[in-house]
Amino acid sequence: MRMTTRFIASLLAVLAVVAVALSPLIGGLISRWFQRDIEIRSGLVFHTLEAPLAERLGRHDADGIRTLFDDVDRDERVAGVGWCDARNVLVHRSRRMPDGFSCRFAPATTGEPVFRSETSFGRQLLVGAFPLAGGRLVIVHDIGYITDRSASAQGYLVVSLIVLAALISMVTVLVARLTLRDWLRTVRDSFAQPVASAAKPSSADLAPLVDEIRQRLRALDGVRRSVDDFRLNWAPETLAAILDRELPDSEVIVVSNREPYIHNLVDGRIDLQIPASGLVSALEPVIRACSGTWIAHGSGSADNLSVDAHDHIAVPPDAPAYTLRRVWLSEAEQDGYYYGLANEGLWPLCHIAFVRPVFRDGDWQQYVAVNRKFADAVIAEARTPRPIVLVQDYHFALLPRMVRERLPEATIVTFWHIPWPNAESFSICPWRGEILRGLLGSSILGFHTQFHCNNFLSAVDRFLESRIDQEEATVTHGGETTLVRHYPISIEWPPQAIRSLPPAAVCRAQVQERLGIGADVRLGVGVERFDYTKGILDRFLAVEALLVNHPEWVGRFSFLQIAAPTRNRLPVYQQLRAEAEALAERINARYGRPNWRPIVLLAEHHSPVEVFRLFRAADVCVVSSLHDGMNLVAKEFVAARDDERGVLVLSTFAGASRELLEALIVNPYDTAGMARALVAGLSMSGAEQGERMRLMREIVKENNVYRWAGRMLLDAARIRKRGHLLGWMETMN
Repeated sequence: MRMTTRFIASLLAVLAVVAVALSPLIGGLISRWFQRDIEIRSGLVFHTLEAPLAERLGRHDADGIRTLFDDVDRDERVAGVGWCDARNVLVHRSRRMPDGFSCRFAPATTGEPVFRSETSFGRQLLVGAFPLAGGRLVIVHDIGYITDRSASAQGYLVVSLIVLAALISMVTVLVARLTLRDWLRTVRDSFAQPVASAAKPSSADLAPLVDEIRQRLRALDGVRRSVDDFRLNWAPETLAAILDRELPDSEVIVVSNREPYIHNLVDGRIDLQIPASGLVSALEPVIRACSGTWIAHGSGSADNLSVDAHDHIAVPPDAPAYTLRRVWLSEAEQDGYYYGLANEGLWPLCHIAFVRPVFRDGDWQQYVAVNRKFADAVIAEARTPRPIVLVQDYHFALLPRMVRERLPEATIVTFWHIPWPNAESFSICPWRGEILRGLLGSSILGFHTQFHCNNFLSAVDRFLESRIDQEEATVTHGGETTLVRHYPISIEWPPQAIRSLPPAAVCRAQVQERLGIGADVRLGVGVERFDYTKGILDRFLAVEALLVNHPEWVGRFSFLQIAAPTRNRLPVYQQLRAEAEALAERINARYGRPNWRPIVLLAEHHSPVEVFRLFRAADVCVVSSLHDGMNLVAKEFVAARDDERGVLVLSTFAGASRELLEALIVNPYDTAGMARALVAGLSMSGAEQGERMRLMREIVKENNVYRWAGRMLLDAARIRKRGHLLGWMETMN
């Protein structure tokens, strides 16, 4: 209170004079700022509508144009959207466009956007015109609120400017010299702690300031997430724009076990293989935009023949845009790190599939060594002390902490692509503390669902001394804070694989001919790796229950199971394949006919194009995961069905069931219930199939893989801005 009194007494006379002198100037400046902001918003709306609107104008799709306009119209500041043709006629308009509005209110344009203020219809409007498709797109904003806001904000801004000037000139000399050091230390210490656990500032004068800073940070987080609400077209270009705007001049390093490009020796020549991966689809636009580095295990038989002396290769081969750095692993390292700890230990630990995890000390030592080897590669590749490091999956639980120890200013984003178990299950792991501490080296730790986030926080609370802020979703351990968020992964939209495929009816005929399935036989399909978490045996038993309880489907329904071999070195995977093949043979022997098999099992890899061909041909797709982080097969099936037909039978234990609510949700352990779902799917009317599929396609389209990556980048940008602020306070102290 005494500090405030001294401050007011020192500046009272100056404030009165300067406030009167600057008030009109500040008012005009604020008005111009608001109008410029609306012009920028209009430009964003134009760039969002440009491509889809031009397409619909070319097809004379009035309903589609109205839908586009009405989507934009939902913004409370937008008064209307319309399109004027070359004859100056308002051909298309949104519902909220003011009655009586015509193209004479829209300024003419000769190639550049033009804006004009207009007072009409009892409102103060800003009309923007953008050249488009031989006419001009007209975007009308209601700017009446600018006057009101300017009046209310004018006084506050003037006072702020005067206070800032006074602090620099007088208060810094008379007062701040004595108090500034302790003041900044108090603010920094209060601000650096999570909201729920931070102590109150020692000075009552500083409490409002600390609260205001925290509110501004929450508002910044809300602004980042509100980008989704404006219905951005999430695409590779969107990610590049976010990187350029929010993270300019940033260095991006991706770390994953699997590489985006593999070179193999085939018949004495080097053959390039591009694995089908949603992760690559999401992160390549980011790493291309900044010419970053992707670090991965060089697993191809010709990978070592394709790199330079520093184990680098420029990719993609046809248009190099970033660097792939390959890390080499010995057979012992791969056995211990990948097959051992990762896939015999962590994989069954995190999946509720009743396979006992195997933990060997030798495997753990190899896991630590390989994580250290990849961390060394990150340090070697980093060109700046503040790179953005995107760490992928359970193979690298220790790497975030290893990188943090050597690059303390790095922004490390780790995404855990599989479920996280509850604390009781996680306690099985002998190295639970080391794994938790390793992951908490991340700036951001992402999971597919909020449930997995909650499980992780529960494990931290039980096994580590830490401070957990449930409101902010943060964990503070060892003086460092990690943001824990859910980011549901998805697929690219539209998928590249369907662009070369014929219509669904043609795909169906092709599949029937290839597999020898009669034209009158309905087709179910399942596609995944040969993994015990996918519920392959359970769906076979459901098909058998269908034939037992509904014999009318004998000879009329076949189920095609594509199961790509994986991790064949591990006994549990060998056993699963043997059991699946034996079960399929038993069911086929009991119910099959000379020209018909109820189950067709193909244990082989299929290209993405072939998989999407099967999806387009199927009447029913079954995803019966016993436990899964997300399961992108469900979303791929939905994306493949542009004919808006087909039924998705989806396990409640797959993360995708949280989004695809129009699927037939089943418990894969309930064989009779799955059989009933198959009957319901095969009997469903075309109208109901279309309604369900349209809703699911809209979800997958809007929540695509680019949005997944974009949300993490926006959160990373917020954390970096917070770091900048703390760094500024540190230098001032």
